[in-house]
Amino acid sequence: MTASERPDFSGKRAVVTGGAGFVGSHLVDALLAAGCARVAVVDNFFLGKMENIDQAAEQQDRFHLYREDAGERTAMEAVIGAEKPDIVFNLATKALLYSFFNPAGACSVNLDIALILADLLRGGAYDRLVHVSTSEVYGSAVRTPMDEDHPMLAETTYAAGKAAADLALASYVNQYDINVTTVRPFNNYGPRQNDGALAAIVPLTIKRILNGDKPVIQGDGLQTRDFVYVQDTVDGLMRFAKCDDARGGVFNLASGRETTIKAIVEGVSEALGYDGEIDWQPGRTADVRRHLAGVDKAKALIGDVAPTGLEDGLSKTVEWYRSRNRR
Repeated sequence: MTASERPDFSGKRAVVTGGAGFVGSHLVDALLAAGCARVAVVDNFFLGKMENIDQAAEQQDRFHLYREDAGERTAMEAVIGAEKPDIVFNLATKALLYSFFNPAGACSVNLDIALILADLLRGGAYDRLVHVSTSEVYGSAVRTPMDEDHPMLAETTYAAGKAAADLALASYVNQYDINVTTVRPFNNYGPRQNDGALAAIVPLTIKRILNGDKPVIQGDGLQTRDFVYVQDTVDGLMRFAKCDDARGGVFNLASGRETTIKAIVEGVSEALGYDGEIDWQPGRTADVRRHLAGVDKAKALIGDVAPTGLEDGLSKTVEWYRSRNRR
């Protein structure tokens, strides 16, 4: 979907938690391009980067950055009170791999943010919440495709916190009829994805090869994921935000295609012209074995949700990191 085909947000005011991060920063750019009168970012820069929002920051009259923690209630009360948004997009979290360092913190942050935003919405501080969850709430597939009714079998504390947030928001919808849409993207990849500490497989592989190191595969490499290009995720979030029929619903956002980690590493290697060895390492504890999304529910409401093919998406992603390295 091109920028001209995205929903019109003219005159709308939005707050994006985690807006200096990977997906969040792309969403901020898209909201501004779609005509938002004001976009405010709340980010504590745990993984967010100023360079991700450089373009947005140039629009000083329509953009504002709050260096705050979305998990602090007083901070969010102040931000929402000052900005008076129509809609809040919640993308603030800490990376899955952080749960191996601080399991309790990785869990609680997800629930804390959801509860704060739900309470503020219940009190009339803003109109609508689009809550960005994760496919990790499902754990490994017990059936495929994994639709929104798949059991929640979280295998990490990060995933458990996300699942708790989803359930908490569903209970607020049930009790108070607040306007919440929960979206569960599967494995995002694309430009700006963190390639430092706690990096995911695509940027980590690109970085290692560009630095002259071997790409790494943990385990046998046959564990699968459903990869979705970041711009497709952003398009989906924006369409859900403008869809009245999405109110109170939970929706997967993914390609509906299953890819092994080994195939991803091989695809990145081919795109970079690397034909060397792979560094095979022991499997990661609590690693999800298989993911394949069911996307019929989302398609029925907003149309095609992941038009970018994996080869095309990886090519765009690799080129972005190459360009950044050259700079």
